[in-house]
Amino acid sequence: MKTRAGLFRYGRLDVTSDSLTGNYELDGRPFRETVTFEGVESLDTPAVRAIAELWFLVAGLSYYKAGAAKKVDLGSTPVGEHGRRLFKAALRNGLGEFAYRNEIFLDDVVIVGGGETSQYSPLVDTSRVLTPFGGGIDSVVTVTQLNPDLEQALFIVSPASGRFEPLEATAAATGLAIVRARRELDPQILSGDESFFNGHVPVTTMVTLLAVVAGVASGRGGVVMSNEHSSSAPNILWYDQEINHQWSKSWVAEELIGDAVRERIGDEFVVASFLRDRSELWVAKIFAGQRKFHHVFRSCNRAFTQASDERARNWCGKCDKCLFIDLILAPFLSRAALLEIFASEPVADPALHDQLRALVGVGLDHKPFECVGDPDESAVALQRMSELEEWADVAFIGELATLASPDREFDELLEREGPSRVPAHWFR
Repeated sequence: MKTRAGLFRYGRLDVTSDSLTGNYELDGRPFRETVTFEGVESLDTPAVRAIAELWFLVAGLSYYKAGAAKKVDLGSTPVGEHGRRLFKAALRNGLGEFAYRNEIFLDDVVIVGGGETSQYSPLVDTSRVLTPFGGGIDSVVTVTQLNPDLEQALFIVSPASGRFEPLEATAAATGLAIVRARRELDPQILSGDESFFNGHVPVTTMVTLLAVVAGVASGRGGVVMSNEHSSSAPNILWYDQEINHQWSKSWVAEELIGDAVRERIGDEFVVASFLRDRSELWVAKIFAGQRKFHHVFRSCNRAFTQASDERARNWCGKCDKCLFIDLILAPFLSRAALLEIFASEPVADPALHDQLRALVGVGLDHKPFECVGDPDESAVALQRMSELEEWADVAFIGELATLASPDREFDELLEREGPSRVPAHWFR
C-alpha cells in the first residue's frame, strides 16, 4: 500500500524576466516546475512577483499530491490572510476529488510557515484584458461576446511536449493576439512513480494565476475567465464534504482568487468569469451561431494529454465530454451539422447509454467527474432533443427523457442566474 509522506516543504521561487521556477521538497525529495512566458514584458517586478507567489503556492499542490503529506511548511513564502485562505481551500477542496478517489482525509494536514505580503500598485489599463483560452465552446463564447471596445488578447498555456493543435486552430480563428506560457512539470511527476498518489489537482486555479501574472506584466487590467454557473455544483457529498471536480472553476474559487489578488495589487485589476451567471445551455445556444468555429473547436480531453504522441486527432466520440457537448448542442444545431462536427453521434450510440443516463441524473448517484453541466442542464437538453422529429428514430432518447426530472425548464436556463463579479465595461 502507498503511504502518506511526512513533510511537504516550499523552497525558493525564482523569477527571471520571462520565467517562474518553483522549488519544492517532499520528504526531502526535490521537485521543480518552470513556466516560461512569451508576449509579456519583464516578470521581474515587485507586483508581478507578488502574484507569482500565489501561483507558487497553488502550483505546489501538483507535487504535494504525490505524497499527500501530513504537514506542509510554507517556509518564508509571503502568504497573507487572503492568500492563506486560498491555499487552504485549494488544498482541501481543490484536491477534494483526489482525496475521495484515494480515500485520504486531508482535514488532518498541518500548515506552518509563511509570512505577510505587501501590496503594490502596478500601472494597468482596464480597457485591456487577457482571456485564458482552451479551445472549447466556453472560451469561444466569451471571446465573441466580450465588449469589442476592449483590447482583448488570448492566454494559452501549453505543456513542454508541444502546443495542442486543435486549440491553436481555434485560437487562430479568433484573429486575436496570443500571450503564451509553457509549463515544464517536473519529469518525476510525469514518469508514473509507483509510490506516488495520483489524481485531479486545481489546475484552472493555477492557469488563472498564471494569466494574472501575464496580465500584470503586460499592463492589462483584467483576466476574463469562462466558467459557467453550474461549475459550482458539486459531484457528490463525501463525509460531509462537497466534492466538486470543477472546484477551480467555481464561484467560491473565483472569490478566493479575487480577494488574494486584491490583497497584493489592489482592486483595479479584475479577475472574473464572463459566464458566471450563465448556464451551459445558454453557452451552447450562442456557440451554435458561431459557425466559423464549428469545425476547429475541440472539447474532447483526449486531444489534450501531456504526451504528444497520445493525443487524439479527432473527437473520440466515447468520453463524457464528447457526449455532453453533442447533447447540449442538439437543441440548437441540426443532426447533420452535429455529425459533421463529431464524425459520429455520441448521443445516439447505445454503448454510451449508461453515460447518458448519468449525465441527466438517472444513472449514477452523482454526475461524472468531468467538466460537464449539472444534471438539470443535461436533462433539459435531452427533453428538448426528444421533441425534435429528426431524432425520433433513436428510441432511448425519448425513453430516457421521460425518466429525467429536472427542476428547471428550458427557457429558464437561458436566463441569467446567480451572482457575477463581471464589471459593466466588459459587456457590450
